[in-house]
Amino acid sequence: MSSWSTRPETPADITTVHAIVAAAFPTEAEADLVDALRSDPQAWIDGLSMLAIDATGTPAGHALLTRCHVGGTPALALAPCAVLPAVQRTGAGSAAIVAVLDAARARGENLVVVLGHAGYYPRFGFTRASGFGVTAPFDVPGEALMALALDPAQPVPAGQIRYATAFGV
Repeated sequence: MSSWSTRPETPADITTVHAIVAAAFPTEAEADLVDALRSDPQAWIDGLSMLAIDATGTPAGHALLTRCHVGGTPALALAPCAVLPAVQRTGAGSAAIVAVLDAARARGENLVVVLGHAGYYPRFGFTRASGFGVTAPFDVPGEALMALALDPAQPVPAGQIRYATAFGV
């Protein structure tokens, strides 16, 4: 298992982030989504695009939180998360996700939603979104839509998720 450090994305990282996300998925659609989210001031939050960096200083993983709304209340969507194929399953993705969740918590954010693998995201504290009364604007298996309250002492909004326009839903 490699040791990963993390840091927020900078403007100099835009091309690198695109390359990481494009390499991790079958098409460039997710990389293009990140670019579209970055250009949307309603969605993009500086400091919530996090890179996992290897021992040589090379970025290899990425996790992104952008603004969404749940029942009209501001929340965050975790997507996409990506790791270069050569270093997948070495902890780079986990490092980036933990770092971006910690950054959101430090900013006073609370609810984070993710649509993803039910066997992966619970390690970060995500549980079924239905337990919070959170629903998707499209049909999705209940176990794949998850949510996390970063500060359980804060109220958690319920209702349907309204994603940023770039998500196309």
